[in-house]
Amino acid sequence: MDPSTVVKAGSGTQGNLTTSLDSGSDWIGGLLRLAKGMEAAGEFAPFPYIKGACGVVVSVIEVVQEVKRNREDLQELCEGIGRILNILQNEMGNHSGGVDKFKDLCEGFERCLREILKSVKILAKKPQGFRGHAKEIFHLDSTKAQIAGHQRKIEEFRKDFLLRISMRIGFHLLGTNNPNKAQIPLKTNECPAPSRVFQGRQRILQEVKAFFDNGTVKQHICLLHGLGGSGKTQIALKFIDDSASKFTDLFFLDMSSQTTIEAGLKNIAIIKQIGSTQEDAMKWLTDVQSNWFLLFDNADDPNINLDPYLPRCNQGNILITSRNPGLCVHAGAHWIVSDMEETDAAVLLLKGAAKDVTDENMETAKEISQALYCLPLAIAQASAFIAKSGKFKGYLKVYRQNRDKLLGEKPTQQQDGYAQSVYTTWEMSFHRLSHTAQTLLQLCSCLHYQGISEMIFQNAAKYNTDHEPDGPSQKQLCDAYKFIANFQNQAGQWDSLAFIEVATELQAYALISFDEETAVFSIHPLVHGWCQRLAVNQVEVMINLMGMSISAGDYSDAQSVGMLPHLWTLIEDEVGRSPEWNEQFAKIYFQSFKFQLATEFWGHVWREKQDRHGENHPQTLNSMERLGISYRGLGQFSDALQLQMVVLEKRKELLGEEHPDTLSAMVYLAITHNGLGHFNHALLLQTLVLETQKELLGEEHLDTLMAMGNLACTHSNLGQFNDALPLETLVLEKRRKVLGEEHPDTLMAMGNLACTHSHLGQFNHALPLETLVLEKQKKLLGEEHPDTLWAMGNLAITHKELGEFNDALPLHTLVLEKRKKLLGEEHPDTLWAMGNLAITHKELGQFNDALLLETFVLGKRKKLLGEEHPDTLSAMGNLAITHKELGEFNDALPLHTLVLEKRKKLLGEEHPDTLSAMGNLANIYMALGEFNDALPLHTLVLEKRKKLLGEEHPDTLWAMGNLAITHKELGEFNDALPLHTLVLEKRKKLLGEEHPDTLWAMGNLAITHRKLGEFNDALLLETFVLEKQKKLLGEEHPDTLRAMGNLAITHKELGEFKDALLLEVLVLEKRKKLLGEEHPETLRAMGNLAGTHSNLGQFNDGLALEVLVLEKRRKVLGEEHPETLRAMGNLAVTHSKLGKFNDALPLQTLVLEKRKKLLGEEHPDTLGAMGNLAVTHTELGEFNDALLLEVLVLEKRKKLLGEEHPETLRAMGNLAGTHSNLGQFNDGLALEVLVLEKRRKVLGEEHPDTLSAMGNLAITHKERGEFNDALLLEVLVLEKRKKLLGEEHPDTLQAMKNLINTYKGLGKVEEVDALNIQLEHARRTKDQ
Repeated sequence: MDPSTVVKAGSGTQGNLTTSLDSGSDWIGGLLRLAKGMEAAGEFAPFPYIKGACGVVVSVIEVVQEVKRNREDLQELCEGIGRILNILQNEMGNHSGGVDKFKDLCEGFERCLREILKSVKILAKKPQGFRGHAKEIFHLDSTKAQIAGHQRKIEEFRKDFLLRISMRIGFHLLGTNNPNKAQIPLKTNECPAPSRVFQGRQRILQEVKAFFDNGTVKQHICLLHGLGGSGKTQIALKFIDDSASKFTDLFFLDMSSQTTIEAGLKNIAIIKQIGSTQEDAMKWLTDVQSNWFLLFDNADDPNINLDPYLPRCNQGNILITSRNPGLCVHAGAHWIVSDMEETDAAVLLLKGAAKDVTDENMETAKEISQALYCLPLAIAQASAFIAKSGKFKGYLKVYRQNRDKLLGEKPTQQQDGYAQSVYTTWEMSFHRLSHTAQTLLQLCSCLHYQGISEMIFQNAAKYNTDHEPDGPSQKQLCDAYKFIANFQNQAGQWDSLAFIEVATELQAYALISFDEETAVFSIHPLVHGWCQRLAVNQVEVMINLMGMSISAGDYSDAQSVGMLPHLWTLIEDEVGRSPEWNEQFAKIYFQSFKFQLATEFWGHVWREKQDRHGENHPQTLNSMERLGISYRGLGQFSDALQLQMVVLEKRKELLGEEHPDTLSAMVYLAITHNGLGHFNHALLLQTLVLETQKELLGEEHLDTLMAMGNLACTHSNLGQFNDALPLETLVLEKRRKVLGEEHPDTLMAMGNLACTHSHLGQFNHALPLETLVLEKQKKLLGEEHPDTLWAMGNLAITHKELGEFNDALPLHTLVLEKRKKLLGEEHPDTLWAMGNLAITHKELGQFNDALLLETFVLGKRKKLLGEEHPDTLSAMGNLAITHKELGEFNDALPLHTLVLEKRKKLLGEEHPDTLSAMGNLANIYMALGEFNDALPLHTLVLEKRKKLLGEEHPDTLWAMGNLAITHKELGEFNDALPLHTLVLEKRKKLLGEEHPDTLWAMGNLAITHRKLGEFNDALLLETFVLEKQKKLLGEEHPDTLRAMGNLAITHKELGEFKDALLLEVLVLEKRKKLLGEEHPETLRAMGNLAGTHSNLGQFNDGLALEVLVLEKRRKVLGEEHPETLRAMGNLAVTHSKLGKFNDALPLQTLVLEKRKKLLGEEHPDTLGAMGNLAVTHTELGEFNDALLLEVLVLEKRKKLLGEEHPETLRAMGNLAGTHSNLGQFNDGLALEVLVLEKRRKVLGEEHPDTLSAMGNLAITHKERGEFNDALLLEVLVLEKRKKLLGEEHPDTLQAMKNLINTYKGLGKVEEVDALNIQLEHARRTKDQ
């Protein structure tokens, strides 16, 4: 072993110091001089711990000098100490400031030296030789063991010092025990040290750690790949910093060239003392059984094959950093290193700029990080600039004005040791590319940085100038053709492999990336911006390639959406930017639903065609037709109509009525008529088209079948579903025969037929068709194709109509997710999907979820289509309906009002959509209790629909039903009854007895019968409805449960509370199961059941349910929702029935306050709360408080509803009772006489309310002592109730009790006894 060491000193405050140790007799003197020199140098350096360690070394060597015999036994130990001094001397000289990282090691080294000093002092005191007194001196079994123990400790410290250096300066090749070899230039392979401000990347670090810690006995190789400047090396160094102790040897190799690789391997061989060649190093790595670690850094050159440098063995660990993702073939795991997380990037920026991490600074740092796309190297450069200039808040402004300069200059002060600036990093890669790859990158930088597909260039290669006489000349396209030729074979066909090879060349330097799932390329935004500087001369070439691609390609709607960002980047949506391609760009804008831009571009094309070819040229008419279609897309139907009528007339004149282009114009005009609600005009045109095509092309021609489908659609718009059904059935049969079962047009026909079945209420016919369509579309087109998603959405709607909301919800959710992914958040189809999902959330009672979605849809449609577009107004109307469901009537009202105003302006007063808006506004007036405002609107809607659509159109019948409901709410039951009856008759005739709309009409008619006291008529209808809905929709459908609930109410009116209870228990169970415990319909069922328990005298059961209902409604709907307040009022009533009037009073007071605030003093619900509070005051004997409230209620109801409305008469009756309670019998009598007269007039002699009025008047007569007057009335009441309700009805029994009391007052004992016998018999029969 050669014990010599050469110590190389650097410059520092201690001056120049060069000390050599040799193997001669003066080895002790050389070491002593070195230690004393470093001790003296320590006086001038801020490292007292180094000075202290060197002082102890001097003491040790001086004592060793005193050892007289066998001093050579301590020589190797002293040489180990000398090697550590060499390391510290180099660090003091070359890295002032970095030595601070050795403090803990120096202190440990000093402690170890003091232990050695003790032992050496003992040895120096003995006169005997070292070997003769080993046990006595060291207290060990042998002298050699004592020496070896000290040597091991010193060697461990030496390795720890070297490892700490490797972590700071890019760790050198470690592991030599030969001091002579220390002169090898170990820093040949330096890489930047881990940054002192390293931040984030925890996920990758954890996954890399897990990969190397997996415990399997095999070689572990992993790859970190990504863009230059993305932080790959920093992550690798951070991993090594955290995990170095797990490996026996650490080696760094610079893999940027063959030369650096060979040098690195040679150094391994020299350091490990096993030779001096790369072969020696490879052999050692292959043979040695240890857990070594290699970092292959910057393996970026795609022309260097790494395989020869991977040791063929089962041991060892290799971490590769590279821009080339292709190196993953060598790795057991690989990670793409992309941009940092925004928060981590912001913290890194602040640390690098020496800024405090405060909330305010973080906000600014995040904005800067976003502008730099969180690229680590760009963040590092920005932080260095901020630290130097002090411009933190103003950095973004400076950056935007000087982006290229800031990203192109390397900062003087840096903390990661990276050798290049951001731009220099990429320029080095760019210059290594082939010319074709350089050009492709430049052309791609003219496009948007995402969504670049091979298809753009492939379609451009198909372009033929002969087919586009108005397009650019061959000469203008020379450069485009020249580029495309790089990817064509000798036959002129597209060579995809050639394109892939060039793209792969770009990927090898991470200048572009490829997404296998979407098959598109992308460029990092900063690379994109850098490369645009190099692509100034390529912009026109790329515009030509884009125009050629659109012209020759057949782009779907989804693909057109993908082209939009590229068009914006190329021409910034400017009509005059490249006029020769405007026609092609207009197609993309139209197919992407950018109708405003499509209109501008088609308008330019039309004018250009007119100037070039004249008004009647086919190309001019084609562009005019396209302009009209674009106007229609904007919702400007009148503008579209004018253009399309001109096109049709000109084509008739020039080409004849039967020419395909003439028929095409007729079809487009019919579609516009449909948009304007001119369904009869559309019907005439489409009938003519169909007849002509049958004659010219035959019944089975695809164009004939298309015309047949269009005609069927217009029949559906007219509500003529029975006319549409045979047409759609025929279209489906023909397409199956001509095209086969799985052709897209066949599946479209199947879907249309299913839709018509749904209109006819035949959901069970629609469901299997839509299920089949979806299965076929998935199989043929894939899960994400637009047609598949439409099929999925249609199936979801049918599930919703069947009440299967939980089946509909995941389908609507999936459709929305897929459309967001494929088309983006702002595409019309995505927004439709969002709207459909919102509707399903509403059906499930999830109104807040619906509100969020509908608010988003409205915002996007305003932005994209404008405030007056039909789709924007539809979104506004849907949002208004949700506000209404949430009880936010004041939010809903202005929205409905605005929709109506806009539709009147844009579509006219008679358009179907205008009338729908009018009906919706009327409904919100109804919700606000403003029935007199609702009545004229509903009346007008009905008149208009009769005129436009006819008396039997479904929309007309809905209008009639709505008007009937308004009459009912106004107490005009006799006006409502004939309307409901007519609606039912029409629906039976048109749709059949079992159609859902027919059954709905039957239910409404039943409710009106009930309001008229015709309970038996209501019972028959509701029983029929329930049976039919069970049969058609099943026991668990929402409509079935609604029918069950309505039937229960009628049973209650008939006093059949037990029958009602059974039904309501079942309804509640089903709704809990289907909708959950918190759905509004479940809570409504719970409230109804509570009322029935109370009717049966089971007040505690009712109370428990009402408490639960109130809790749930508060939680789900909030404290002020109308349904919450209704629950509060119901709970108060039950408290009253239990005699807990003091519990009822605060609840009713709160309800009244809330309703006044939310609905106003005159709303029916507010007046209802006022009346209920008055009743409780009465029960508490507070008659004057009750009187004030009841007088106010009566005045308001007279004003709002008129003197004869049932609610007005109820208020009058309540006031009469309070007058009587106050002893004001004359006032009470006058009111009760008036109530009875009005009820007889309005409701008839036998209505329950009339009989109640009669009973109340009788009670007042008795209180006045007028028993004979009371007797006449009570006898009549009893007779009528027996006849109408039966002897066992609670109201009949009450009438009997009242009459018994009157007989008692008159002293008629026999009559009392006889009635008591009847009463007892009736009670026993009822209990049985």
